[in-house]
Amino acid sequence: MNATQTGLISGLILGTAAVVGGFSGFLIALLIGAVGLVVGRILDGELEIGDLLGRAKDRR
Repeated sequence: MNATQTGLISGLILGTAAVVGGFSGFLIALLIGAVGLVVGRILDGELEIGDLLGRAKDRR
């Protein structure tokens, strides 16, 4: 299991543990899971913070 998978799973678990029930709980768990996925991909080196902010790597 790499950091991307670990981040996604931990985000989903924390989201569902923090909010119980209802559609709003589902949306919050989905949001926290997406944040965990992004953090995991950054830790794996598959995504750079500059990509998220829209900045080019070779900008001077």
